[in-house]
Amino acid sequence: MQVPIGCWLSAAVLDVVPGTQRAATTLTGVGLAGVAPAALAGWADWADLPPEQARVGLAHAVCNVAAVACYSVSLTARLRGRTAKGRLWSLGGLAAVAVTGALGGHVAYRQAVGAQPGG
Repeated sequence: MQVPIGCWLSAAVLDVVPGTQRAATTLTGVGLAGVAPAALAGWADWADLPPEQARVGLAHAVCNVAAVACYSVSLTARLRGRTAKGRLWSLGGLAAVAVTGALGGHVAYRQAVGAQPGG
């Protein structure tokens, strides 16, 4: 989910810079366009997880859905000229991204999913 996160974080930065509304809107849309490939890769990874990690992975996926929903509403608001509403929904999406990132990090590092033994 690196493309969506990068775009959405960049859009959040541009949201506080005067005169960059159009760029923030574009980045929000590009981030949404990058969700499908990231979701497919995540689903493939999730399918191979043991039950304990799969539960955390499911919570991670639910948070991702929440983030995508927030950014979808944000993009719609931005395209309709409701910039303030779009910014607020982006902040909600960014909060969901933070939670889902923490969950993804927990699965990857704390539960050692995908870790290779040293040697």
